Amino acid sequence: LFLAVAVGRAQVQQEPWAETTEGTGINITCSHPNIQSYDYIQWYSHLPGQGPAFLLSVLSGSEALTDLPGRLEVAADRRSSALWLTEPRLRDAAVYYCALRA
Repeated sequence: LFLAVAVGRAQVQQEPWAETTEGTGINITCSHPNIQSYDYIQWYSHLPGQGPAFLLSVLSGSEALTDLPGRLEVAADRRSSALWLTEPRLRDAAVYYCALRA
């Protein structure tokens, strides 16, 4: 089970949950319609019993994840982003969430 929640000052919006089976890719999207040009898009994962773990921070474009097989894609207008996990495993079941940082 993969969960995605909105955080911060209502600047980002995510679906309340998403799920997939082990080994089947999943796309977790985040909407940030009021993003400013200087805002970084950040993604985190939160595993049960642990604190949140930083995944990556980008301004635009596409970037590969380092700790998971997958990548982050940012829309050309930067109003949305998507975390694509290509081969998630049971150990990757977590809360995944995005945030904006000035």
